[in-house]
Amino acid sequence: MKIVVVGGTGLIGSQVSALLREGGHEVVQAAPSTGVDTLTGEGLAAALKGADVVVDVSNSPSFDTEPALDFFTRSARNLFAAEKEAGVRHHVALSIVGVDEVPGYGYYEAKVAQENAVRGSGVPYSIVRAAQFFEFVAPVMNMSTEGTEVRLPSTRLRPIASADVAAAVAAAAQGEPSNGIRDIAGPEVHGLDRLGEITLALKPDGRTVVTDETAGLFAGMPDVLTGDGSAHLASTRYEEWLKRD
Repeated sequence: MKIVVVGGTGLIGSQVSALLREGGHEVVQAAPSTGVDTLTGEGLAAALKGADVVVDVSNSPSFDTEPALDFFTRSARNLFAAEKEAGVRHHVALSIVGVDEVPGYGYYEAKVAQENAVRGSGVPYSIVRAAQFFEFVAPVMNMSTEGTEVRLPSTRLRPIASADVAAAVAAAAQGEPSNGIRDIAGPEVHGLDRLGEITLALKPDGRTVVTDETAGLFAGMPDVLTGDGSAHLASTRYEEWLKRD
């Protein structure tokens, strides 16, 4: 098949593209750096010509409500107009576990708007909702560092390796549209503060973790970021990933 990966040069997109090429598919990595801009529509028609599947793993450059909402909804409008013109038969979108259960968090509300656009597009679809990536732990810790203290809430997560996310997205792209949602997550539930402790135990840098329920992006999040009993659980554990990273 010809598969267009929107956001194809990023963390997930580059891995998805590699897996799909290994599967024998023609892959177009669509991103502004390759001349394809979903916000303006530039390059979309040419990239999607003859495409069977579109995988959207693009991300807003801002976590603020209005820019994120504009990015996801405008991109969706341009994408689906181009997909219908090209006769695309399957749209795969990457979203977030628990995304529709976190009221008042603008970025998640923007992702819900994206999901709604997917459902209402008329293009057969599959939505893969992933838990937070292992790769996000270190940046979250850095954002929450004050001096030698890393202030993190005990918000429970079931994080997953980006490689396992990419494998699930690539599998969805090569299958039939589900017209539904599949949750994927890692094998273990940890508090975010505990993830910080595990990180610094294996990679000490002089910082210590302080549990602070008011600190950072995940402060006050409801207990919905671990997925439910239906989530597919990948096998890679955070400590194992850290040791080989």
